Amino acid sequence: MSDSEIKEIQWNIHSTHPNLVPVVREKLAEVVDPEIGMNIIQLGLIRDVVIENDIARLKMILTTPFCPYGPAMIEMTKAKAVEGLNMPVTIEMGMEMWDFSMMEDPSALDWGMYA
Repeated sequence: MSDSEIKEIQWNIHSTHPNLVPVVREKLAEVVDPEIGMNIIQLGLIRDVVIENDIARLKMILTTPFCPYGPAMIEMTKAKAVEGLNMPVTIEMGMEMWDFSMMEDPSALDWGMYA
């Protein structure tokens, strides 16, 4: 897998706070979707991260609106974001539907994970 195959999602903080991107990505990567076995960064579930007035706002989606682990994943995402950013964090649930094209590494489809 080459770096050219990875399509890192560009958040607002890539331009406003680029120094925070690596640490927040690392912390959020600790949140794993237990059904799929991949983290929320790999899956592309964090759609944006914005910092305004020393408060971070994450826009997040779930792989399915009826995800039984959704509430726990949202709480863990918030906790990990607070750890990484060292500031208050709010989670805003996006309304877009997740699909495989949102994954940072679509080659995961070749691993036989999905039929």
